[in-house]
Amino acid sequence: MTKLEIKGDWNITKGVLKQKWAKLTDDDLQYVEGKHDELLGRIQQRTGESREAVEMAIKEARSAFGSK
Repeated sequence: MTKLEIKGDWNITKGVLKQKWAKLTDDDLQYVEGKHDELLGRIQQRTGESREAVEMAIKEARSAFGSK
């Protein structure tokens, strides 16, 4: 997953992720340029999911509203 894939339409994506994993907070999902690995790590730590599962959830969330 590239940084641009994560960055695009992030506000919508994080809303979908919060619906999937209610324990995520805005602080957990704060996207900071150049820190996408840290973001994925925070989501993994909070949810207990694998990196692959987190990346897939982000891709699914983005595709749900028409982003590529």
